[in-house]
Amino acid sequence: MATVDGVCEPRFEGLKSDLAALVDSGTDLGVSLAVVIEGRPVVDLWSGWMDESRSRPWERDTITNVWSTTKTMTALCALMLIDRGAVHEDDPVAKHWPEFAAESKENVTIGNLMSHTSGVSGWERPVQVEDIYDWEASTSRLAGQRPWWEPGTASGYHAIDYGHLIGEVVRRVTGKKLGRFLADEVAGPLGADFQIGTPESDWPRIAQIVAPPPLPAQEGVDFNTPMMKTFGGPPIDANFANTPGWRLADIGGANGHGNARSVARIQSVISNGGEVDGVRLMSQQTIDRIFREYADGTDLVIGVPVRFGLGYALGCAETPYLPSEGICFWGGWGGSLIVNDLPRKTTVCFMMNKMAPGVIGSASSKAILEAVYRILD
Repeated sequence: MATVDGVCEPRFEGLKSDLAALVDSGTDLGVSLAVVIEGRPVVDLWSGWMDESRSRPWERDTITNVWSTTKTMTALCALMLIDRGAVHEDDPVAKHWPEFAAESKENVTIGNLMSHTSGVSGWERPVQVEDIYDWEASTSRLAGQRPWWEPGTASGYHAIDYGHLIGEVVRRVTGKKLGRFLADEVAGPLGADFQIGTPESDWPRIAQIVAPPPLPAQEGVDFNTPMMKTFGGPPIDANFANTPGWRLADIGGANGHGNARSVARIQSVISNGGEVDGVRLMSQQTIDRIFREYADGTDLVIGVPVRFGLGYALGCAETPYLPSEGICFWGGWGGSLIVNDLPRKTTVCFMMNKMAPGVIGSASSKAILEAVYRILD
C-alpha cells in the first residue's frame, strides 16, 4: 500500500487508506489533503509521487499548479478590499479602472467580475497563452473588448482572465499586482506556502502536472458561443503548467502554486469568521456577502448548472456530496477542490497533480469529500 505521510487526529485515521487507494489504483499520482476546523489543522496528509516516472515522492513541502483553485485566492483578495472600504461590489469597474468602460462596459460591476457575470470571459482571438503573460497588454485588451453576453444576465465562467480582471482592480486600488498583494497581505501574514507567480528557486519542489485525457472531437461546433470563445481565448494545454513562462506569470485565474495545507490555511479565514491565529483579514459581515447570489443556472461557458455568489460557487445540484447551506467552494481543472463550510467552521482541501476529466471536482475529490463528511457528521 502507498505510504501516506503527515498527521491527523485519530478520528480521521481512515482517510489515510482512502488516499493510499487513490495512489495504488493509479487513479491519482500525488495527492495532498487538509482539513481545518475553527482555524486549527486536524488533517495534513500527503501521498504518492511528484513525477510520472515515480522517482520523486511527494514531500511535505511539495507544491503544484492548482489551476482554478487560484480563483479562491483572487476572490479573497478582492473581499479584503471590500472589507476595507477601498472598493464595493456594486462599484462600476470603471470607477477604479476607467479604460474598462469602453465598448458598453460602463455599468459592469466589481461583483460581476467576481461572480463570472461580466460578459468578458476571455480574450478576443487571435490570442496565444504567451500573450497573457504580458500584464499591461493583456489587461488593456480586456478593457477594450465588448462583452460576449449582456452583463449580469447569466454566468459565463471566466476561465483564465478572472485574475487579470480582478487583479487589475487590485493594482489600480493598491498599487500592487495581484501576486504581490497576496504574498504581502495574505500568504505572508498567515505563513502559508502559496504563490501566484512562482520563482525559479521553488521549481525543484513543484510536482509535475499530468494532463487529463483529451476531449473527444466534436462536429458542427459553433465557435462563436461564449464557451468556444472562452476556451479558445487563449487555448490552454494543461502541459503549459510545467513551463517557465506559465510558472512565472501573474495569472490569478489559474497558475497559483501550493498544496492542500497552504490552500486550506488561507481559505480557513472564510470558515473561521475572517481570522486565523490572530491574523484578521476581514469581518464576518464581509464573509456573509459571499452568499449574495449573482447567478443560478446553466453556465454559458462550462455548460453545467452553477450558483455563483460573490467570488465563490454556492451549494448546488452539481455537488450533491456537499451540504447545500452555508457552503462556498471552488476547485481546479483536473479535480482539486476547496470547500468552506461555515456552519461547521471547517475548510476541506484536496489537491493532486494527475488531472482527471471534468469541470467541478472529480471522482477522487468527490470520494474524499464524502469520506470527510461521514466523519464530520
